[in-house]
Amino acid sequence: MADEVVWDKEIEVSERWIQSVDSNVLAKLPENTRIKGIFPHGASYWTRTAEIQTELADGSSPSFFLKVTQHDVGKAMVSGEFISMRTLYETLPDAVPTPIAWGTYASNPNIHFFLCSFVEMTDDLPDIQKFSAKLAELHMKGSSPNGKYGFSVPTLQGTIPQYTTWTDSWEAFFCNSFKTTMAVEEASQGTDAEMRHLCEETIKKVIPRLLRPLETGGRHIQPRLIHGDIWDGNTSTAVETDAPVIFDATCLYAHNELELAPMRPVRHKMTKPYVKAYFRHFPISAPEEDQDDRNALYCLRWDMNCSALYPGNLRFRKICVEVMKTLLQRHPDGYEGWAREKGEEPVVR
Repeated sequence: MADEVVWDKEIEVSERWIQSVDSNVLAKLPENTRIKGIFPHGASYWTRTAEIQTELADGSSPSFFLKVTQHDVGKAMVSGEFISMRTLYETLPDAVPTPIAWGTYASNPNIHFFLCSFVEMTDDLPDIQKFSAKLAELHMKGSSPNGKYGFSVPTLQGTIPQYTTWTDSWEAFFCNSFKTTMAVEEASQGTDAEMRHLCEETIKKVIPRLLRPLETGGRHIQPRLIHGDIWDGNTSTAVETDAPVIFDATCLYAHNELELAPMRPVRHKMTKPYVKAYFRHFPISAPEEDQDDRNALYCLRWDMNCSALYPGNLRFRKICVEVMKTLLQRHPDGYEGWAREKGEEPVVR
């Protein structure tokens, strides 16, 4: 399933924009950089990516990584990625390429770019123990600057803007994020009565049931810096250091367990063993018995975002429908029913 094609459209960004180095890109490189060549590198559904090979004034020959997008959505993609990668770099510099700049081509104001150091990577998944320890380290070190959930700028997963408005409560933040993603998915795939009903019931019952207990009854969580899109396509192993490297970030300050959502689908190569290893380094939030269902809920929002990305491909919508049915069957009485069962005074929000 991991190799199944979900999108077979041509990349809208012309390859011509990575056949030479635009002067505004060159201006962000070290002074007196000589360009030796620029070559396509990597794969993307929505952008063009390339390796820029150079020679610097000191005689060294580093490469740089260039990502090119277009239109206002593309501008938001690269600006959000730059701020995200810079925030990750400031928190955990040994785990990410060095972000250098984002900007707009001098030769075409509709073409935008993201520039960072080039890290040669293997084709292998990162070592499970090294990766889980490094991800936990990121979450432990990355505290919200204002104690709230959200992020300082809009970020995008693929071409879809994420909800980033600063919010005091995790339940409220995630609920708004879910509603935002629900609306975008419906606009992309069309209205479906069953899908809308299940989403509304999930908002009414499942989200309060699984998230309100995190912040009530003496239990607490803190907003932690997350990469926001951790799956096997956005992480690898650096050839030089044999250490995990993460890239293509869409950051949030969130419940740290949100980071683990893309590790749930069996279609991915990094799956539940990585989640299990992670919890050896970062404790499961209380109530611990809810962890797997929280993971399913978080993955639901992630899959709904995937559905929005691929108009006409209803595969992800069908997955979402089945997940919501399962969660609603497991939690038919919502948060209030759970609180009564646990002998806790329900908290009304």
